[in-house]
Amino acid sequence: MSFGKNVRRLALFGAAAAGLGTWALAPRGPRGRSNALVTATPGGVPGQEIYENGPIPSVYYAHRGLHDSGSGLTAGYLSESVDYVTLAREMAVKAGYGDVNSKGAIAPENSLAAFAAACEAGFGIELDLQLSKDGHVVVVHDDDLARVAGVNRRISDLTYAQLCRIPLFPSPAKAGDSHMEQVTDVIPEAAEDSGYAQYVPLLTEVLDVVDGRVPLIIEYKMGDDFDEELMKRADAILQGYQGPYVIESFNPLAVNWYRLHRPEVCRGQLSAPEQASFKGVADVQHWLAGKLMFNWLGRPDFIAYDWHGGDSLPVTTARSLGAITVSWTVRSSAEQEASDPYFDYMIFESFVPLG
Repeated sequence: MSFGKNVRRLALFGAAAAGLGTWALAPRGPRGRSNALVTATPGGVPGQEIYENGPIPSVYYAHRGLHDSGSGLTAGYLSESVDYVTLAREMAVKAGYGDVNSKGAIAPENSLAAFAAACEAGFGIELDLQLSKDGHVVVVHDDDLARVAGVNRRISDLTYAQLCRIPLFPSPAKAGDSHMEQVTDVIPEAAEDSGYAQYVPLLTEVLDVVDGRVPLIIEYKMGDDFDEELMKRADAILQGYQGPYVIESFNPLAVNWYRLHRPEVCRGQLSAPEQASFKGVADVQHWLAGKLMFNWLGRPDFIAYDWHGGDSLPVTTARSLGAITVSWTVRSSAEQEASDPYFDYMIFESFVPLG
């Protein structure tokens, strides 16, 4: 076989591989969005509300609400997080939660107070959904309560009544991403009658507090196993909500569920760069997911990606194909400046965004 034929075959193979890769990570096309009445305006002016049927309104999105205890509040971000925490507490008190002079947490992450504070400040909200043991759709990020409440029990093993007895961030000394200094597996017999506390809320409670005042980015939390019950129960609640929201998930099957059952809802694929580790099938799946190679399953409208990977080939390619890009989680003005060129929207915490 001649050298020229080998070159042509390699060229054809490369072209086919490139075409397959482009097909795999392409977002929902403009015609599909139009047919589903899903619209968006990338690069809009922050604070300018664009409330049509299914867009991502152009505001900054507070990660797990505007909170004074929880994710991102670590020593590395102290220089800007003081102003952020001060704002969170002031806005929570303005909304009727707690006392600004309290030494403890007023608005812990993913709490009603944190969501009310974000509304008062005019920020959109990113939040997380899971199911309790008795099938209630609750708003909480971790799959257990060790970090946020000092109780080492899984959300899926607790009823909603039990969750209502466990205060979030009971220790004012622990505000950041680390676990509580003292962790127990004991659930209190009853909620504290004295003092102020926040608890894991129901999705219905959160929607009542927000009441359409700001847009929501709603994440369906699940691991590699697809949780159809969570999808059905949460979506049934959201169908009765009149305010603006979009959905996202790390699990491509969750995005695909919305593609099949609720195409009129703007949907996003969550992802992050993954190290190449091929010790098992799950490792390969995670690596491919980090490359956005499962977009063909859900055909997402937007890509919510770890901001560190904004300049990566998968993100820039998906954006060039029409995907809206959302950065997570930006925690300083320097990180905002570094990520802005690659993203249309931003999920933030630990600092008050510029502009």
